[in-house]
Amino acid sequence: MCTAISYKTKDHYFGRNLDYEFSYNETVTITPRNYVFKFAHELDINSHYAMIGMAYVVEDYPLYYDATNEKGLSMAALNFPDSAVYHSFRFGMNNIAPHEFIPWILTRCANISEVRKLLSNTNIVLQGFNSSLPATPLHWMICDEDESIVVESVKDGLKVHDDPVGVLTNNPPFELQLFNLNNYLSLDCREPTNTFSSSLNLKAYSRGMGALGIVAPQSKLGV
Repeated sequence: MCTAISYKTKDHYFGRNLDYEFSYNETVTITPRNYVFKFAHELDINSHYAMIGMAYVVEDYPLYYDATNEKGLSMAALNFPDSAVYHSFRFGMNNIAPHEFIPWILTRCANISEVRKLLSNTNIVLQGFNSSLPATPLHWMICDEDESIVVESVKDGLKVHDDPVGVLTNNPPFELQLFNLNNYLSLDCREPTNTFSSSLNLKAYSRGMGALGIVAPQSKLGV
């Protein structure tokens, strides 16, 4: 299962894993400031922020899985099957195909505040890159050093969620992922105490036992 994470110590770190059963020969890809990005329904961008990330390059076009631009804004696309819903072209909006969404954001935004403004008039359209690469069901995590958001195109439109934990994985939708954390509320970085029975001499038999229960009960969340 793919998972993206953002965290900050002295510096800001962003990363993701890619759990997929085969490779598209994706590679570390740098897009310079003057590379011309073409969009299916929007004007080309000739000058923009540079970015680096993992991409499958087709016809000289970088299909980014994830990337970070020169301002430190990062973005990752994660699988969202059975939940992603893309829409028809909508006049008066920025109509962006799923494979264009990462460059659409990272070419022009320096932080999450600018991302929110851009997203307020953005529509994700049902359009693949070509006949061999149809639209992939995705949702996205976007973060700077101060905050993270999750963007999901679903049946009733484009949803932007604050992400207080700085983590995103595949299905289910993000609101259910947050709710699922209730299954782990008993986890603790400290050694556990015996709350099972005062008449039994129970004690931790190894280190890190506060993580017991990290496997959540089975539920309909399907993570």
